[in-house]
Parts: sequence; structure tokens; C-alpha cells
Amino acid sequence: MKRLNGKSALITGAARGIGRGFAERYILEGAQVAIADINLEAAKETASDLGKMAYAIHLDVTDQSSINAAIEQVINQTGKLDILINNAALFDAAETVDITHESYNKLYAVNVAGTLFTMQAAAKQMIAQGCGGKIINMASQAGRRGESLVLVYCSSKAAVISMTQSAGLNLIKYGINVNAIAPGVVDGEHWEHVDAVFAKLEGKSKGQKKAEVAAGVPAGRFALPDDLTGMAVFLATSDSDYIVSQTYNVDGGQWMS
Repeated sequence: MKRLNGKSALITGAARGIGRGFAERYILEGAQVAIADINLEAAKETASDLGKMAYAIHLDVTDQSSINAAIEQVINQTGKLDILINNAALFDAAETVDITHESYNKLYAVNVAGTLFTMQAAAKQMIAQGCGGKIINMASQAGRRGESLVLVYCSSKAAVISMTQSAGLNLIKYGINVNAIAPGVVDGEHWEHVDAVFAKLEGKSKGQKKAEVAAGVPAGRFALPDDLTGMAVFLATSDSDYIVSQTYNVDGGQWMS
């Protein structure tokens, strides 16, 4: 039985990586999925790869008009919005004394404001529909604790966890469940970028930071996007109807809470 049969989902940052993994799994579970990304051409390629249950939309989560247009396009395409995954995010790292306003503003615009106002727009639509809904925010183990060179990113993901708690408490009265997933280290394009940033900051060779981090995961390896999809499906189904404001660690044992 397909667990998301007939559902309409919007996934931000879905052209590649974790977002694409969510889209693939949701389609297998019967959902129609909007591949939302700031890179429309990449979104179109992914949607084409995933077949008729996927369609591409342009979404810049830092632009309210773009958010509103994306929600409208989902409604025009499927007639409703049942599920939102707030997946779009940026990463940066620096010594505390070297953090710039530019880096701070850029990360917070996407990771915090983008998550908030996309969640808000989706919630408004779900309230208007009157049938509840599921909102899943992507946090991170980085939001559970500070990291020496990652102040801005860590704090932005801590904000996602906090927003999930507050929004979940507020929106459950409408039958909208807001929860979050906190991945650990996930292999792919994102961690190639992270590795390169740390190589520059810490004077490490390419791949060294990645190998060090992987060695510290109790499960013995980096996650793959597929390792996260089961939780994303669970939080989108009726099995999670009594779960409110929670952030689930899917990190191979790196953090316990």
C-alpha cells in the first residue's frame, strides 16, 4: 500500500541531494511532488527524471512573492497542498572573529526566514483547505550544539528547532502537524562543499575532514539521503497525527535527546 497516495507535496531545495531523495521516496509512496528550487533548470531536469508525478517550480525562499507564487502553482497543479518539507538551506563557516554581516544575513535569509515564511504560506493554505496538513522542517545535529567554526549555521538550525516547537504548538489546533528532522552528516554535494570550507579554514587536505567526521559516527558511516526518507514519510502520514513540535535525530547515533 502506498502511504502517501493522493497527497500533494511541496519540497524546497529539491533539485538535488536530500531534497531529491525525499521527492523520489514520496513519489514511490504515491504523492504528487513539486520540485521547488531556486535553480529552475535543475528542478526541471529532476522532475523529468522522476516522471509524471513530479513537476518543477521556481522558488526563492528569500522572496515572499516567490513563495506565494510557488504555493499558487501547487494549487493550480494539484488543487491542494497536504505536505511541505522545508529543505532549502545554506552552509558557511568561519572563525568567530571573521564572521561577516554578509554571511550572517545570507544564511539567516534562507535557513531561518525562508523556513519561517514558507511554513507560514503553506499553513495559510492548509488552514483555508480545512483538512489539516503536515509540515516538516529540516534542522540538523548542528542545531543541537555549537561547533567551533560554525556559529552562524549552528544558530540558524537551532532557530529551526525552536520555530518548529512554537509553530507546532500554534498550528495543531488546525490539524497541522509541524515537526522536524535533524540529520547528522549526509554524503553528497553538500558535504563536498563543507569539506572544502574546512580544508581552507583548518589547513586540511581534500577529503580529510570528511573522513574524520565519518570515523566519529557511531553507525560507522555517513548517511545517504535514503536514510532520511523513512522519517520523512512517517511524519507525512496519519501515523504521526499525535506528534507535535518534535525534532527527530536521524544521525547514526551522533546525538541523543
